[in-house]
Amino acid sequence: MVQALSIIFFLYVLIKVYISVMQIGYVAKAKNMPPVLMKPSSWMKSARYLISNERLKIVETLVEYALFVFWLSWGIRWLDTMTWNMDPIMQAVVAVDLFLIVNYVVELPFSIYKTFVIDERFRFNHSTPELFVKDQIKGGLLTLVVASVLSAAVAWIIVNVPMWWFVSFLLIFAVIVLLNLLYPTLIAPMFNKFTPLQNEALKEKIDALMQRSGFESEGVFVVDASKRDARLNAYFGGLGKTKRVVLFDTLLEKLSDSELLAVLGHELGHYKHHDIYKNIAMLGGILFVGFYIFGHLPTSLFMELGVRETPAMLMVLFLLMISVFIFIFMPIMSFVSRQNEYAADKYAVEMCGSEDLIRALKKLVDENKSFPMAHRLTIFFYHSHPPIVERLRALGDKSVRDDGKEDEALKGEFTV
Repeated sequence: MVQALSIIFFLYVLIKVYISVMQIGYVAKAKNMPPVLMKPSSWMKSARYLISNERLKIVETLVEYALFVFWLSWGIRWLDTMTWNMDPIMQAVVAVDLFLIVNYVVELPFSIYKTFVIDERFRFNHSTPELFVKDQIKGGLLTLVVASVLSAAVAWIIVNVPMWWFVSFLLIFAVIVLLNLLYPTLIAPMFNKFTPLQNEALKEKIDALMQRSGFESEGVFVVDASKRDARLNAYFGGLGKTKRVVLFDTLLEKLSDSELLAVLGHELGHYKHHDIYKNIAMLGGILFVGFYIFGHLPTSLFMELGVRETPAMLMVLFLLMISVFIFIFMPIMSFVSRQNEYAADKYAVEMCGSEDLIRALKKLVDENKSFPMAHRLTIFFYHSHPPIVERLRALGDKSVRDDGKEDEALKGEFTV
Protein backbone atom coordinates (compact mmCIF):
# COMPACT_ATOMS: atom_id res chain seq x y z
CA MET A 1 0.00 0.00 0.00
CA VAL A 2 2.87 2.37 0.79
CA GLN A 3 4.35 1.57 -2.61
CA ALA A 4 1.02 2.40 -4.26
CA LEU A 5 0.89 5.79 -2.50
CA SER A 6 4.47 6.48 -3.57
CA ILE A 7 3.70 5.67 -7.21
CA ILE A 8 0.58 7.86 -7.18
CA PHE A 9 2.48 10.82 -5.72
CA PHE A 10 5.37 10.34 -8.16
CA LEU A 11 2.94 10.41 -11.12
CA TYR A 12 1.30 13.53 -9.66
CA VAL A 13 4.68 15.27 -9.48
CA LEU A 14 5.68 14.08 -12.95
CA ILE A 15 2.45 15.42 -14.50
CA LYS A 16 2.79 18.79 -12.73
CA VAL A 17 6.38 19.23 -13.89
CA TYR A 18 5.47 18.16 -17.44
CA ILE A 19 2.63 20.72 -17.58
CA SER A 20 4.97 23.49 -16.41
CA VAL A 21 7.62 22.51 -18.97
CA MET A 22 5.04 22.52 -21.76
CA GLN A 23 3.71 25.88 -20.59
CA ILE A 24 7.21 27.39 -20.56
CA GLY A 25 7.89 26.10 -24.07
CA TYR A 26 4.55 27.37 -25.33
CA VAL A 27 4.95 30.88 -23.90
CA ALA A 28 8.61 31.11 -24.95
CA LYS A 29 7.47 30.56 -28.53
CA ALA A 30 4.29 32.66 -28.27
CA LYS A 31 6.14 35.75 -27.01
CA ASN A 32 7.85 36.04 -30.42
CA MET A 33 4.48 36.32 -32.15
CA PRO A 34 2.78 39.67 -32.84
CA PRO A 35 1.31 40.92 -29.51
CA VAL A 36 -2.31 40.19 -28.71
CA LEU A 37 -4.27 42.76 -26.60
CA MET A 38 -1.04 44.32 -25.30
CA LYS A 39 1.67 46.74 -26.24
CA PRO A 40 4.90 44.97 -27.30
CA SER A 41 6.63 45.89 -24.03
CA SER A 42 3.75 44.56 -21.92
CA TRP A 43 3.53 41.42 -24.07
CA MET A 44 7.18 40.53 -23.47
CA LYS A 45 7.02 41.47 -19.80
CA SER A 46 3.95 39.32 -19.13
CA ALA A 47 5.56 36.37 -20.94
CA ARG A 48 8.77 36.66 -18.91
CA TYR A 49 6.76 36.95 -15.70
CA LEU A 50 4.77 33.81 -16.48
CA ILE A 51 7.90 31.85 -17.38
CA SER A 52 9.61 32.94 -14.15
CA ASN A 53 6.65 31.73 -12.11
CA GLU A 54 6.50 28.41 -13.95
CA ARG A 55 10.18 27.79 -13.31
CA LEU A 56 9.65 28.49 -9.64
CA LYS A 57 6.66 26.15 -9.68
CA ILE A 58 8.84 23.32 -11.01
CA VAL A 59 11.29 23.75 -8.13
CA GLU A 60 8.38 23.92 -5.66
CA THR A 61 6.95 20.69 -7.06
CA LEU A 62 10.28 18.90 -6.73
CA VAL A 63 10.63 20.10 -3.14
CA GLU A 64 7.05 18.97 -2.51
CA TYR A 65 8.08 15.50 -3.66
CA ALA A 66 11.15 15.52 -1.41
CA LEU A 67 8.92 16.53 1.50
CA PHE A 68 6.54 13.69 0.70
CA VAL A 69 9.44 11.20 0.71
CA PHE A 70 10.57 12.61 4.06
CA TRP A 71 7.15 12.20 5.65
CA LEU A 72 6.51 8.74 4.24
CA SER A 73 9.96 7.31 5.00
CA TRP A 74 10.61 8.87 8.40
CA GLY A 75 8.51 11.90 9.30
CA ILE A 76 5.23 10.14 10.11
CA ARG A 77 7.02 7.74 12.48
CA TRP A 78 8.68 10.74 14.11
CA LEU A 79 5.29 12.37 14.70
CA ASP A 80 3.92 9.13 16.15
CA THR A 81 6.93 8.79 18.49
CA MET A 82 6.76 12.46 19.57
CA THR A 83 3.12 12.04 20.64
CA TRP A 84 3.34 8.44 21.94
CA ASN A 85 2.14 9.07 25.50
CA MET A 86 -0.62 11.56 24.68
CA ASP A 87 -4.33 10.81 24.60
CA PRO A 88 -5.82 10.49 21.08
CA ILE A 89 -7.27 14.02 20.97
CA MET A 90 -4.10 15.79 22.16
CA GLN A 91 -1.98 13.58 19.91
CA ALA A 92 -4.05 14.63 16.91
CA VAL A 93 -3.70 18.35 17.73
CA VAL A 94 0.08 18.18 18.25
CA ALA A 95 0.77 15.89 15.27
CA VAL A 96 -1.33 17.95 12.84
CA ASP A 97 0.18 21.23 14.06
CA LEU A 98 3.74 19.88 13.76
CA PHE A 99 2.98 18.58 10.26
CA LEU A 100 1.67 22.00 9.20
CA ILE A 101 4.58 23.86 10.78
CA VAL A 102 7.23 21.72 9.08
CA ASN A 103 5.52 22.11 5.70
CA TYR A 104 5.18 25.86 6.25
CA VAL A 105 8.87 26.29 7.07
CA VAL A 106 9.87 24.37 3.93
CA GLU A 107 7.47 26.32 1.69
CA LEU A 108 8.14 29.81 3.14
CA PRO A 109 11.29 30.54 1.07
CA PHE A 110 9.26 30.12 -2.13
CA SER A 111 6.72 32.67 -0.95
CA ILE A 112 9.52 35.09 -0.04
CA TYR A 113 11.26 34.58 -3.39
CA LYS A 114 8.06 35.07 -5.39
CA THR A 115 7.11 38.24 -3.50
CA PHE A 116 10.46 39.98 -3.13
CA VAL A 117 12.32 38.70 -6.19
CA ILE A 118 9.90 37.82 -9.01
CA ASP A 119 7.04 40.21 -8.18
CA GLU A 120 9.53 42.91 -7.22
CA ARG A 121 11.41 42.49 -10.51
CA PHE A 122 8.19 42.90 -12.49
CA ARG A 123 6.94 45.76 -10.28
CA PHE A 124 3.90 44.01 -8.86
CA ASN A 125 5.01 43.88 -5.25
CA HIS A 126 4.12 46.76 -2.93
CA SER A 127 4.57 44.81 0.28
CA THR A 128 7.35 45.53 2.75
CA PRO A 129 9.29 42.94 4.77
CA GLU A 130 7.52 44.18 7.89
CA LEU A 131 4.06 43.78 6.36
CA PHE A 132 5.01 40.39 4.94
CA VAL A 133 6.13 39.16 8.37
CA LYS A 134 2.91 40.45 9.98
CA ASP A 135 0.81 38.67 7.35
CA GLN A 136 2.72 35.43 7.88
CA ILE A 137 2.30 35.60 11.65
CA LYS A 138 -1.40 36.39 11.51
CA GLY A 139 -2.09 33.83 8.79
CA GLY A 140 -0.01 31.16 10.52
CA LEU A 141 -1.64 31.66 13.91
CA LEU A 142 -5.12 31.65 12.37
CA THR A 143 -4.31 28.41 10.51
CA LEU A 144 -2.99 26.74 13.67
CA VAL A 145 -6.01 27.77 15.73
CA VAL A 146 -8.49 26.47 13.16
CA ALA A 147 -6.42 23.31 12.58
CA SER A 148 -6.15 22.61 16.30
CA VAL A 149 -9.87 22.95 16.89
CA LEU A 150 -10.80 20.84 13.87
CA SER A 151 -8.21 18.10 14.54
CA ALA A 152 -9.41 17.81 18.15
CA ALA A 153 -13.05 17.60 17.01
CA VAL A 154 -12.32 15.04 14.28
CA ALA A 155 -10.19 12.95 16.67
CA TRP A 156 -13.06 12.84 19.17
CA ILE A 157 -15.45 11.79 16.38
CA ILE A 158 -13.08 9.02 15.20
CA VAL A 159 -12.82 7.64 18.75
CA ASN A 160 -16.51 7.84 19.62
CA VAL A 161 -18.58 7.58 16.41
CA PRO A 162 -18.82 4.35 14.33
CA MET A 163 -19.25 6.09 10.94
CA TRP A 164 -16.66 8.69 11.87
CA TRP A 165 -15.68 9.49 8.29
CA PHE A 166 -19.22 10.62 7.40
CA VAL A 167 -19.72 12.71 10.54
CA SER A 168 -16.24 14.23 10.09
CA PHE A 169 -17.13 15.12 6.51
CA LEU A 170 -20.29 16.89 7.72
CA LEU A 171 -18.24 18.84 10.27
CA ILE A 172 -15.58 19.97 7.80
CA PHE A 173 -18.18 20.86 5.19
CA ALA A 174 -20.08 22.94 7.75
CA VAL A 175 -16.87 24.75 8.69
CA ILE A 176 -16.21 25.57 5.03
CA VAL A 177 -19.65 27.15 4.75
CA LEU A 178 -19.09 29.02 8.02
CA LEU A 179 -15.74 30.38 6.85
CA ASN A 180 -17.41 31.68 3.68
CA LEU A 181 -19.89 33.49 5.91
CA LEU A 182 -17.23 34.94 8.18
CA TYR A 183 -14.54 35.75 5.64
CA PRO A 184 -15.68 39.21 4.44
CA THR A 185 -16.57 40.59 7.87
CA LEU A 186 -14.22 38.80 10.27
CA ILE A 187 -11.23 37.21 8.51
CA ALA A 188 -10.40 39.56 5.61
CA PRO A 189 -10.34 42.69 7.88
CA MET A 190 -7.51 41.03 9.84
CA PHE A 191 -5.26 41.62 6.83
CA ASN A 192 -6.72 44.62 5.01
CA LYS A 193 -8.57 47.82 5.75
CA PHE A 194 -12.09 48.01 4.31
CA THR A 195 -13.72 51.42 3.98
CA PRO A 196 -17.17 52.28 2.57
CA LEU A 197 -17.03 53.63 -0.98
CA GLN A 198 -16.84 57.43 -0.76
CA ASN A 199 -17.76 58.16 -4.37
CA GLU A 200 -21.50 58.69 -3.91
CA ALA A 201 -22.26 58.96 -7.63
CA LEU A 202 -20.55 55.62 -8.31
CA LYS A 203 -22.17 54.07 -5.25
CA GLU A 204 -25.62 55.05 -6.54
CA LYS A 205 -24.85 53.42 -9.90
CA ILE A 206 -23.64 50.24 -8.18
CA ASP A 207 -26.73 50.16 -5.94
CA ALA A 208 -28.99 50.56 -8.96
CA LEU A 209 -27.18 47.74 -10.76
CA MET A 210 -27.52 45.45 -7.73
CA GLN A 211 -31.22 46.27 -7.37
CA ARG A 212 -31.79 45.30 -10.99
CA SER A 213 -30.14 41.95 -10.23
CA GLY A 214 -31.99 41.43 -6.96
CA PHE A 215 -28.69 41.41 -5.06
CA GLU A 216 -28.73 42.61 -1.46
CA SER A 217 -25.51 43.35 0.38
CA GLU A 218 -24.34 45.11 3.50
CA GLY A 219 -22.51 47.70 1.43
CA VAL A 220 -19.83 48.58 -1.12
CA PHE A 221 -16.31 48.63 0.31
CA VAL A 222 -12.89 49.61 -0.96
CA VAL A 223 -9.95 47.46 0.18
CA ASP A 224 -6.41 48.81 0.42
CA ALA A 225 -4.99 46.07 -1.82
CA SER A 226 -2.37 48.45 -3.23
CA LYS A 227 -0.28 48.20 -0.07
CA ARG A 228 0.65 44.65 -1.14
CA ASP A 229 0.13 44.38 -4.88
CA ALA A 230 -0.37 46.45 -8.02
CA ARG A 231 -2.91 44.16 -9.67
CA LEU A 232 -6.61 44.94 -10.13
CA ASN A 233 -9.60 42.98 -8.87
CA ALA A 234 -13.11 43.10 -7.43
CA TYR A 235 -15.31 40.48 -5.82
CA PHE A 236 -18.52 39.76 -3.95
CA GLY A 237 -17.74 38.15 -0.61
CA GLY A 238 -19.80 36.23 1.91
CA LEU A 239 -23.08 34.37 1.97
CA GLY A 240 -26.56 35.44 2.97
CA LYS A 241 -26.70 38.73 4.88
CA THR A 242 -22.90 39.00 5.10
CA LYS A 243 -22.53 39.61 1.35
CA ARG A 244 -20.56 42.70 0.46
CA VAL A 245 -19.13 44.25 -2.69
CA VAL A 246 -15.36 44.66 -2.47
CA LEU A 247 -13.40 46.85 -4.89
CA PHE A 248 -9.61 46.95 -4.97
CA ASP A 249 -8.39 50.54 -4.68
CA THR A 250 -6.18 49.81 -7.70
CA LEU A 251 -9.28 48.98 -9.73
CA LEU A 252 -10.89 52.35 -8.99
CA GLU A 253 -7.79 54.10 -10.28
CA LYS A 254 -7.68 52.33 -13.64
CA LEU A 255 -11.29 51.71 -14.77
CA SER A 256 -13.98 54.19 -15.70
CA ASP A 257 -17.32 54.00 -13.90
CA SER A 258 -19.01 52.23 -16.82
CA GLU A 259 -16.17 49.70 -17.09
CA LEU A 260 -16.28 49.07 -13.36
CA LEU A 261 -20.03 48.49 -13.54
CA ALA A 262 -19.48 45.96 -16.33
CA VAL A 263 -16.98 44.06 -14.14
CA LEU A 264 -19.49 44.07 -11.28
CA GLY A 265 -22.16 42.94 -13.73
CA HIS A 266 -19.99 39.90 -14.41
CA GLU A 267 -19.70 39.20 -10.69
CA LEU A 268 -23.46 39.62 -10.31
CA GLY A 269 -23.82 36.98 -13.00
CA HIS A 270 -22.10 34.52 -10.65
CA TYR A 271 -24.57 35.48 -7.93
CA LYS A 272 -27.57 35.22 -10.27
CA HIS A 273 -26.52 31.76 -11.42
CA HIS A 274 -25.82 30.62 -7.82
CA ASP A 275 -22.23 29.77 -8.76
CA ILE A 276 -20.89 30.07 -5.22
CA TYR A 277 -23.42 27.51 -3.99
CA LYS A 278 -22.60 25.23 -6.92
CA ASN A 279 -18.91 25.49 -6.10
CA ILE A 280 -19.50 24.69 -2.44
CA ALA A 281 -21.66 21.72 -3.40
CA MET A 282 -18.98 20.48 -5.83
CA LEU A 283 -16.32 20.83 -3.15
CA GLY A 284 -18.61 18.98 -0.76
CA GLY A 285 -18.89 16.08 -3.19
CA ILE A 286 -15.11 15.89 -3.56
CA LEU A 287 -14.63 16.03 0.23
CA PHE A 288 -17.18 13.25 0.66
CA VAL A 289 -15.22 10.97 -1.67
CA GLY A 290 -11.99 11.86 0.12
CA PHE A 291 -13.35 11.13 3.58
CA TYR A 292 -14.84 7.87 2.38
CA ILE A 293 -11.48 6.72 1.02
CA PHE A 294 -9.57 7.67 4.16
CA GLY A 295 -12.28 6.17 6.30
CA HIS A 296 -11.57 2.78 4.76
CA LEU A 297 -7.78 2.63 4.70
CA PRO A 298 -6.47 -0.88 5.43
CA THR A 299 -4.70 -1.55 8.72
CA SER A 300 -1.79 -2.96 6.72
CA LEU A 301 -0.90 0.57 5.57
CA PHE A 302 -0.18 1.70 9.13
CA MET A 303 1.78 -1.48 9.78
CA GLU A 304 3.93 -0.82 6.69
CA LEU A 305 4.55 2.73 7.86
CA GLY A 306 5.47 1.52 11.34
CA VAL A 307 2.90 3.71 13.12
CA ARG A 308 -0.19 3.13 15.21
CA GLU A 309 -3.63 3.37 13.59
CA THR A 310 -4.67 6.47 15.51
CA PRO A 311 -6.77 9.54 14.63
CA ALA A 312 -3.56 11.58 14.42
CA MET A 313 -1.94 9.32 11.85
CA LEU A 314 -5.15 9.16 9.81
CA MET A 315 -5.29 12.96 9.65
CA VAL A 316 -1.61 13.34 8.78
CA LEU A 317 -1.99 10.84 5.91
CA PHE A 318 -5.06 12.75 4.73
CA LEU A 319 -3.13 16.04 4.74
CA LEU A 320 -0.16 14.39 3.03
CA MET A 321 -2.28 13.19 0.09
CA ILE A 322 -4.86 15.99 -0.12
CA SER A 323 -2.93 17.90 -2.83
CA VAL A 324 -2.93 14.79 -5.05
CA PHE A 325 -6.61 14.20 -4.41
CA ILE A 326 -7.54 17.79 -5.33
CA PHE A 327 -5.31 17.64 -8.41
CA ILE A 328 -7.24 14.62 -9.70
CA PHE A 329 -10.51 16.57 -9.57
CA MET A 330 -9.03 19.87 -10.71
CA PRO A 331 -9.85 19.43 -14.44
CA ILE A 332 -13.52 18.98 -13.56
CA MET A 333 -13.57 22.00 -11.25
CA SER A 334 -11.70 24.12 -13.78
CA PHE A 335 -14.02 23.12 -16.63
CA VAL A 336 -17.15 23.97 -14.63
CA SER A 337 -15.61 27.27 -13.55
CA ARG A 338 -14.75 28.24 -17.13
CA GLN A 339 -18.33 27.59 -18.22
CA ASN A 340 -19.55 29.72 -15.31
CA GLU A 341 -17.28 32.55 -16.49
CA TYR A 342 -18.80 32.52 -19.97
CA ALA A 343 -22.28 32.60 -18.44
CA ALA A 344 -21.32 35.48 -16.13
CA ASP A 345 -19.94 37.43 -19.10
CA LYS A 346 -23.22 36.89 -20.91
CA TYR A 347 -25.15 38.21 -17.92
CA ALA A 348 -22.88 41.28 -17.72
CA VAL A 349 -23.64 42.01 -21.38
CA GLU A 350 -27.36 41.80 -20.67
CA MET A 351 -26.98 44.24 -17.76
CA CYS A 352 -24.35 46.67 -19.07
CA GLY A 353 -23.67 45.94 -22.74
CA SER A 354 -20.61 44.34 -24.26
CA GLU A 355 -18.44 47.35 -25.10
CA ASP A 356 -17.68 48.37 -21.51
CA LEU A 357 -16.93 44.78 -20.49
CA ILE A 358 -14.60 44.31 -23.48
CA ARG A 359 -12.70 47.50 -22.61
CA ALA A 360 -12.52 46.50 -18.94
CA LEU A 361 -11.18 43.03 -19.72
CA LYS A 362 -8.50 44.46 -21.98
CA LYS A 363 -7.41 46.89 -19.28
CA LEU A 364 -7.30 44.11 -16.70
CA VAL A 365 -5.09 42.00 -18.98
CA ASP A 366 -2.71 44.88 -19.62
CA GLU A 367 -2.53 46.19 -16.05
CA ASN A 368 -2.21 42.73 -14.47
CA LYS A 369 0.29 41.62 -17.13
CA SER A 370 -1.70 38.43 -17.65
CA PHE A 371 -0.30 36.67 -20.70
CA PRO A 372 -3.44 36.09 -22.81
CA MET A 373 -2.49 32.64 -24.16
CA ALA A 374 -1.65 29.33 -22.53
CA HIS A 375 -0.86 25.72 -23.35
CA ARG A 376 -3.96 23.53 -23.51
CA LEU A 377 -2.76 21.32 -20.63
CA THR A 378 -2.39 24.37 -18.38
CA ILE A 379 -5.90 25.45 -19.31
CA PHE A 380 -7.27 21.94 -18.80
CA PHE A 381 -5.87 21.55 -15.29
CA TYR A 382 -5.48 25.00 -13.80
CA HIS A 383 -7.48 27.71 -15.52
CA SER A 384 -10.64 28.67 -13.68
CA HIS A 385 -11.17 31.36 -16.36
CA PRO A 386 -11.16 30.84 -20.13
CA PRO A 387 -8.27 32.42 -22.04
CA ILE A 388 -9.05 36.11 -22.38
CA VAL A 389 -8.85 35.88 -26.19
CA GLU A 390 -11.65 33.31 -26.19
CA ARG A 391 -13.75 35.41 -23.79
CA LEU A 392 -13.40 38.45 -26.02
CA ARG A 393 -14.31 36.42 -29.10
CA ALA A 394 -17.41 35.16 -27.29
CA LEU A 395 -18.29 38.78 -26.51
CA GLY A 396 -18.10 39.61 -30.21
CA ASP A 397 -14.90 41.67 -30.12
CA LYS A 398 -13.88 42.09 -33.76
CA SER A 399 -10.40 43.37 -32.93
CA VAL A 400 -9.25 39.92 -31.72
CA ARG A 401 -7.86 37.66 -34.42
CA ASP A 402 -10.20 34.75 -35.04
CA ASP A 403 -8.54 33.11 -38.04
CA GLY A 404 -6.75 30.45 -36.00
CA LYS A 405 -3.27 31.84 -36.74
CA GLU A 406 -2.29 31.67 -33.07
CA ASP A 407 -3.11 27.98 -32.89
CA GLU A 408 -1.46 27.24 -36.22
CA ALA A 409 1.74 29.10 -35.30
CA LEU A 410 1.99 27.17 -32.03
CA LYS A 411 0.82 23.85 -33.35
CA GLY A 412 4.06 22.13 -32.45
CA GLU A 413 3.80 23.21 -28.81
CA PHE A 414 0.42 21.55 -28.46
CA THR A 415 1.81 18.08 -29.06
CA VAL A 416 1.41 16.06 -25.87
